[in-house]
Amino acid sequence: MQVYEILYKKRQGQELSTAEIDFLIEGYTRGTIPDYQMAAWAMAVCLRGMTPRETADLTMAMVRSGVTVDLSGIAGVKVDKHSTGGVGDTTSLVLIPLVAACGAPVAKMSGRGLGHTGGTLDKLESIPGFRVEMTPEEFVAQVNRIGCAICGQTADLVPADKKLYALRDVTATVDSIPLIAASIMSKKLAGGADAIVLDVKTGDGAFMRDVEDAFRLARAMVEIGTRVGRETVALVTDMSQPLGRAVGNALEVAEAIETLRGFGPADLEALCLELGSHMLRLAGVAPTPEEAKKRLTRALRDGSALAKLKEMVAAQGGDVSYINQPIKLPRAQHIKLVTAPAGGYVRRIGALAVGEVARFLGAGRATKEDTVDPAVGVVLRKKVGDPVQPGEALAEIHANHPERLPEAEARLLAAIEIGPEPVTPPPLIYGVVTAAGEERLA
Repeated sequence: MQVYEILYKKRQGQELSTAEIDFLIEGYTRGTIPDYQMAAWAMAVCLRGMTPRETADLTMAMVRSGVTVDLSGIAGVKVDKHSTGGVGDTTSLVLIPLVAACGAPVAKMSGRGLGHTGGTLDKLESIPGFRVEMTPEEFVAQVNRIGCAICGQTADLVPADKKLYALRDVTATVDSIPLIAASIMSKKLAGGADAIVLDVKTGDGAFMRDVEDAFRLARAMVEIGTRVGRETVALVTDMSQPLGRAVGNALEVAEAIETLRGFGPADLEALCLELGSHMLRLAGVAPTPEEAKKRLTRALRDGSALAKLKEMVAAQGGDVSYINQPIKLPRAQHIKLVTAPAGGYVRRIGALAVGEVARFLGAGRATKEDTVDPAVGVVLRKKVGDPVQPGEALAEIHANHPERLPEAEARLLAAIEIGPEPVTPPPLIYGVVTAAGEERLA
């Protein structure tokens, strides 16, 4: 088999065989196929696309490039959840204990990565003592014992994806839906999930800014899951403004605690209930999403979801007093209110701009070597559609470097648009994609 022939075939828009895709991924992972040839293939895929069968084959070839997590020792159907990323995306911190409190086992492997804030692991490390590194045996044992665990991803999970993504990042081949879908799904499948719920973000603060592109990505990932025998559901959800109100590590932990107490932001709670309802159905715990939502709502209201978070924090060495008293979480030295220059209604809150302010303050990473400050970030006092009076607080800036406050304030004010007429907030959920088709909700 010759790489040149495979490249020529894909450049002509022809379908590659399973053997050809396996040959490419195995050779590139081992180093026998050089970067320049793989870059040519990635560009050909960007221009010519891949069939659903090719995309599924690419996904499984990347899964086989490294270790896979064996969750067979955990009783029940293991349902994983993945978000394509956004600003103020606190859902995992709420969902894992909430779903586990309703009887579905959740074995969640998370990362750190680059972004406006730290990843789920960074956020949890705002709690003193919380341990994110676990052996596979500890991971499985904890899920069997208390129903949930969150730990760091093993370094040798899907090495082909790590290598290929780095190449795509510097060759303008990131925004190919087949390549994005295979990248995401390879990690989910290698993580051992029996079923998968995907939260595909769209809008200003999302990777897929266009709604129709988000639906195309959702369909591609559901198709992959279906082809490899994993029931997969994808929700296309809004990220034109930050989800919830908090954007920052400890700030998001505090917001997750409030949500599990039943007093969180309405949009964050609603999305968690929707995602969780599909997780419970796929796990076989509830017959329908509607029945599942009733159970999840009850777990929020009766305190069992919050109790499950405390149980997980204690099991992983964290100080539970920080859950009981979130005020003990890391706090910034300086908190500045950003006030409205005029009255009216909030028309727009640019999610990307708010996220960049949080990163500017130190909440996220621009490079892997950057240190995350758990205390800093932004808390929104208003959301799109809210009325506002002149001088009323729009947001809070939480900073440990006071010299950054003037620029952070200017950037936030530029991100928030106020107009004289009432506006309708954007829909929270645009639709749901399953193997049976898609349902548009907005």
